[in-house]
Amino acid sequence: MLFFNFLDLPAVLTSVLAEVPAEEVAPLVLAGVLLSLMVVYLASKLGGELSKLIGLPPVLGELISGVLVGVSALHLLVFPEAGVEASSSVLMGTLQTLMGTPAETLNQVFQTQGEIISVLAELGVIILLFEIGLESDLKELQKVGYQAAIVAVVGVVAPFALGTFGLMALFNVDALPAIFAGAALTATSIGITSKVLSELGQLRSREGQIIVGAAVMDDVLGIIVLAVVASLAKTGDVSIINVVTLIASASGFLLGAILIGRGFNSVFGTIADRLQTRGNLVIPALTFALALAFVAQVVHLEAILGAFAAGLVLDETDQRKELDRQIIPIADVLVPIFFVTVGARVDLSVLNPLYPENRPGLVIAAFLIVVAIIGKTITGWAVFGKEPVNRLAVGVGMIPRGEVGLVFAGIGAASGTLDRPLQAAIIAMVILTTLVAPLLLRWAFRDEEVVEPVV
Repeated sequence: MLFFNFLDLPAVLTSVLAEVPAEEVAPLVLAGVLLSLMVVYLASKLGGELSKLIGLPPVLGELISGVLVGVSALHLLVFPEAGVEASSSVLMGTLQTLMGTPAETLNQVFQTQGEIISVLAELGVIILLFEIGLESDLKELQKVGYQAAIVAVVGVVAPFALGTFGLMALFNVDALPAIFAGAALTATSIGITSKVLSELGQLRSREGQIIVGAAVMDDVLGIIVLAVVASLAKTGDVSIINVVTLIASASGFLLGAILIGRGFNSVFGTIADRLQTRGNLVIPALTFALALAFVAQVVHLEAILGAFAAGLVLDETDQRKELDRQIIPIADVLVPIFFVTVGARVDLSVLNPLYPENRPGLVIAAFLIVVAIIGKTITGWAVFGKEPVNRLAVGVGMIPRGEVGLVFAGIGAASGTLDRPLQAAIIAMVILTTLVAPLLLRWAFRDEEVVEPVV
């Protein structure tokens, strides 16, 4: 799981309530959660709006705003599992001042409030992957063909291999965290790339079709890779047999869910049409997504793989466009919690070059950034054929990691696989690739004719 195991929640609440009467703790926990959510939503909205204002993806603003309100700067949103005390939390200090909370009770409230926010963040990433699945059109993947498939495979294998073996050989990083960091380099943000291509009027160009098709395939491959490395983090076993087994189970689950789900499409449409109350479409869809997420957990994969598979299945339904429209407000409420909390948990002070002990982490961050850019740029030269193609544009179009890269960082940190310097280095890589990719893509298309009206 990303930040918190849902099955632990009763035990946490029981231990807290055993020490302090429930009637005293419950209002304080609720107050702490409300304050935390206020900070999350204000930070995400301000960061997203400012980012969009200067022509950058809103998700980047949400991440950076999370860093600012978190342990790296303002200490408004901090979490106990990072070794932070309640006294270091500005929100807990505010709660203590306004409500006269005793110090020992405050520590218990801090613990429980952090767990609840983590659960909400977990739900946010499940909804996010469900939404990504809805946006990944299997029919369009088939139309793009082998060119996009080759680009996607190279775009996963090259940065993963360069990152993993580079970290182990050059920085003596252990195998498991090196694999996790290498896996974080495999993602491509289809949302960011598609937006830039649309703005440039190149979305329907041959290069644009290859980029978007490869990015969609990268989503599928990336989710499988994520399920594999997350399961490796749980077991600690990096044997070849275990890796092959996990890849087979992740791929089998995804393909099986899609095949079985195709028969569910007609049933889903019938159910949605017959229901007469509010939520007749979105509630059955979320139930299906949560059911597949639960099954994924039962077979020792990640819940997000099930949610992604549910999105791919429901993308084939006649109600897909309406479902996509209805899921957006739910994502707007829950997904920002994930992005802001990922940023809030990252302590970028470990990359401060003024402290000698931080310099190795800074060097690792620079290495990951170089690998992240080179590992995707070379994918353009995997395109072959008689028809001329702008290979540089294809390559740089695959660079941005965006929200999928954050999913890797969040799960790696929560599992304890990534230490603070390596986690911060991955976040720095995500930020920089998201920043430079739109600029590089505009430059790569500078001499190309506009294929469609610029939006």
